[in-house]
Amino acid sequence: MSVPSAARSTARLAWRHKVVSGSIAVFAAAIVAVSLATSSSAAPPPAPVAPAFTVAALGAPGSVSLSQYRGKPVVVNFWATWCDICVSETPLLASWYKQEHGKIALLGLDENDPSAKAALAFARAKGVTYTLGFDPLMNVAGAFDIDDLPQTYFLNAQHRIVERVLGAMSKADLAEGVSLMDAAQTPSEKVIEPS
Repeated sequence: MSVPSAARSTARLAWRHKVVSGSIAVFAAAIVAVSLATSSSAAPPPAPVAPAFTVAALGAPGSVSLSQYRGKPVVVNFWATWCDICVSETPLLASWYKQEHGKIALLGLDENDPSAKAALAFARAKGVTYTLGFDPLMNVAGAFDIDDLPQTYFLNAQHRIVERVLGAMSKADLAEGVSLMDAAQTPSEKVIEPS
């Protein structure tokens, strides 16, 4: 018994449709697999570059600018005299800086203090010898998207942010931040809750 030619044509079309549909599905699966493999093996995006800034120097004539440290790693600490956590954190930073002096730049940016004289007296009382900037209108803090103090940023030699610590710093945080600055690793963030 022979199959009518119309039925054979329909069967062939159905078969071609299955083959084409199957081929498309295999092709689509291959594209997805390749894109997943590519995206998982791709290098992570580079750390963001810190916003450039220039502010008045605190306790010295002139200004403080991030560009003064071009090609050097920098730790930038945002603080204020009215910040309770800053009161306990600042002596730690001052002591650490004296031990590391000459190896790592540390910039302290006083934010939202109305009086440079009071801010300078605070810094001297805490033993600060690192460079200080005065930013009473929080222009730099705004550029760094800071909404609470203290905050500390670790910048590598290209001034990319490789670590950000929210809240009080510890010696371990300082050591970890410095190691990331040297390794130029990807950014991370720690949130330190006040105790």
